[in-house]
Amino acid sequence: MAGGAMVNPAGGKDYPGKLTPFVFFTCVIAATGGLIFGYDIGISGGVTSMDPFLKKFFPEVYRKKQMAQGGNQYCKFDNQLLQTFTSSLYLAALVSSLFAATITRAFGRKWSMFGGGLTFLIGAALNGAAENVIMLIVGRILLGIGIGFANQSVPLYLSEMAPARLRGMLNIGFQLMITIGILVAELINYGTAKIKGGYGWRVSLALAAVPASIITLGSFFLPDTPNSLVERGHSEEARRMLRRIRGTDDIGEEYADLVAASEEARTVTHPWRSILQRRHRAQLTMAIAIPFFQQLTGINVINFYAPVLFETLGFRSDASLMSAIITGLVLVFATFVSVFTVDRLGRRKLFLQGGTQMIICQVVVGTLLAAKFGTSGVAEISKGYAAAVAVFICAFVAGFAWSWGPLGWLVPSEIFPLEIRPLGQSINTSVQMLFTFVIAQAFLTMLCHLKFGLFYFFAGWVVIMTVFVALFLPETKNVPIEEMVLVWQSHWFWGKFIADDEAHRVQMAAANNGAKAADA
Repeated sequence: MAGGAMVNPAGGKDYPGKLTPFVFFTCVIAATGGLIFGYDIGISGGVTSMDPFLKKFFPEVYRKKQMAQGGNQYCKFDNQLLQTFTSSLYLAALVSSLFAATITRAFGRKWSMFGGGLTFLIGAALNGAAENVIMLIVGRILLGIGIGFANQSVPLYLSEMAPARLRGMLNIGFQLMITIGILVAELINYGTAKIKGGYGWRVSLALAAVPASIITLGSFFLPDTPNSLVERGHSEEARRMLRRIRGTDDIGEEYADLVAASEEARTVTHPWRSILQRRHRAQLTMAIAIPFFQQLTGINVINFYAPVLFETLGFRSDASLMSAIITGLVLVFATFVSVFTVDRLGRRKLFLQGGTQMIICQVVVGTLLAAKFGTSGVAEISKGYAAAVAVFICAFVAGFAWSWGPLGWLVPSEIFPLEIRPLGQSINTSVQMLFTFVIAQAFLTMLCHLKFGLFYFFAGWVVIMTVFVALFLPETKNVPIEEMVLVWQSHWFWGKFIADDEAHRVQMAAANNGAKAADA
């Protein structure tokens, strides 16, 4: 595999144990943290295409939308206040995810999830009862704080609970829940848009309380991970939990590795200083580059503004909501492809295949729009032509859903050593939210000015990120997360940043722990 390195048969371990029902159900409950993120992504675009919502809060956008009938289709939703409504959540999530790292490390993963769900619940109530734009945006900020905490803690929880050989499948449950949340939101938008009386948008926003309640109540009853328990000094409880989640008493070697990782973690008093050290350069680069690239795939153009986008492409309001539902279905079913292949094919193959598919689809969509709308944005679009655009958008969504979507959360959550793992995931989440904010704030304006060229813009970024993966991302499937340093040490580029004695120390610790486990 050019540019990559696999360390599993040689350097990794396959600890005893199996996928127990207990682990499966705890991971399913934890993964529901993705529902709140997905529901919000899906609900925002639908609500902002509803006329009663626009008339109440964004009358200027409503007037521009009416005037654009038969006119410039690219610019009819261009409004900074409307974009602020959507994007304010992601700025709040960016800030809160950094604070979440400290709470996650000090109190455990489950309490971060609980706090995130509870805050999201309050934000949902405020949005559903909103009477002015200020209430809307304050509610969005509370939603963002909840998402920041959940997105920081859930992927960590899943990666630490899962057996190494099934870590990809279980971690992708988070992305699967995000896609289910998006689909459910789009179905709700389709139904509430038909409510007479003009209050359907309130129902859509208030129903965010349902997924918030699920993760809030669910996380309250979840156990914490053995990694977190050991890190916080609960050694015996960690040993009991490890036996329970692996379904075997033969946990000596894995437990010894957790203890060794925890002892090293306790020597780190300044995680920010540690994560900036040369030996962590590879992990830090990935925690920044992967979420940065993920947002520049262009997927949030579809997720945030799917109904708005399809309406701009010439679909009627009902048809635009239905088209958004179709893309939501594609997201869900394509994510299952990743669930069942990521631990067999590996991360790199899915990244590379999905990237290639997205490039092709974006170039085709941009070309179809150029041929019909040109730069004027004025054209009549037939049902057949609109359907062709929708097909390629769905193919793009599918490529994302089995590559950059789930792997953007999985890979950063599994590559950091224990002492800086919460901070690493916070950086990943913060970068995600920063560029999600930028795209949400800028997309409608970019569509107005770049027109069909916007799809070429995102296609160019996908070319860059696909080359980046081919050259710089090693394969991490099946490698225990406490031994991930061996993957980076054997990589053609990142190996130069890791001293030989660092990798040797990890290998010797693993051998010593194995000997202790055998003697026990």
